[in-house]
Amino acid sequence: MNLDFLITPTYSTKTIGIADISVYDNEPPTVSAPTLEVSIPGFDVVSLVFVPQDFNVLNSTLLGITVEGEDPLPDGIYVFRYSVAPAYENFVEKTIMRVDVLQEKFDEAFMKLDMMQCDQSIKRQEKVQLNTIYYFIQGALAAANNCATDQANELYIKADKMLFNFNSKSVCCGNNFITNFT
Repeated sequence: MNLDFLITPTYSTKTIGIADISVYDNEPPTVSAPTLEVSIPGFDVVSLVFVPQDFNVLNSTLLGITVEGEDPLPDGIYVFRYSVAPAYENFVEKTIMRVDVLQEKFDEAFMKLDMMQCDQSIKRQEKVQLNTIYYFIQGALAAANNCATDQANELYIKADKMLFNFNSKSVCCGNNFITNFT
């Protein structure tokens, strides 16, 4: 048995998709106690029943964040551990940085840029700001993928602050370098 899973995009801030891509000894698989433990940023570790050879979709209710309904899942570093009995021998663990809420804010800012009725020099400046924010988001993902958790969180916070400033400013406000970079 070779356990493995794939975290797939659901293009929603409210869900995480996890596909079981394990290779099992038997068809259909006969596994005992398939369990997924999820470490959620800002919450306790949650243990869930994992359905082998299936696409498992997690939301805020399943993860114990909300009692009812689906709220956006928090961004941050998640740790997933899929195990089958005996759990101390048969497991696989993966760490990801989720940035879906931040990406939604970035998309809003990007769409706002194209709809503005400003002069070209201000539009150019705002494109530079969005490119900088995009690089901070990508840097956060790269840092998380390379186990640099502190750097990933710093870059995430910087991008979030810049997006907040970008989205909350009035149209055509000019340079806000001091607000974003100091």
